[in-house]
Amino acid sequence: MTRYLYWGSTALVALALLGSLSYLTGSEQVVSGFTKAGYPQHLRIVLGVAKPAAAIVLLLPGLPLLKEWAYAGATFAWVMASISAYLSEPGQIWLMPLVLLGLLAASYFTRPVGRRVAM
Repeated sequence: MTRYLYWGSTALVALALLGSLSYLTGSEQVVSGFTKAGYPQHLRIVLGVAKPAAAIVLLLPGLPLLKEWAYAGATFAWVMASISAYLSEPGQIWLMPLVLLGLLAASYFTRPVGRRVAM
């Protein structure tokens, strides 16, 4: 059961992180979203590269230390996205990053021993 929870949550997290490739398109919607939130456009580029890279690291076997960094980076990004959306967007769009954060936590806490940093 734990194995299915790990792979299901990890796959959904990776899919969400890979969706950040759209930040690199420079589409009007993405650019205006970053502008509305008060973020510089170079952050869009950094996140457009870093989040898909984190998705790849989470899916690849091995690389336990990089996985820790990927989990941490995604956590920071989604916590900040939730706060930013809460402060700048009407409605409850701010809940979506928290849902993704919950999936990330499920992935982190159910990951196999081989995907953890040895202590």
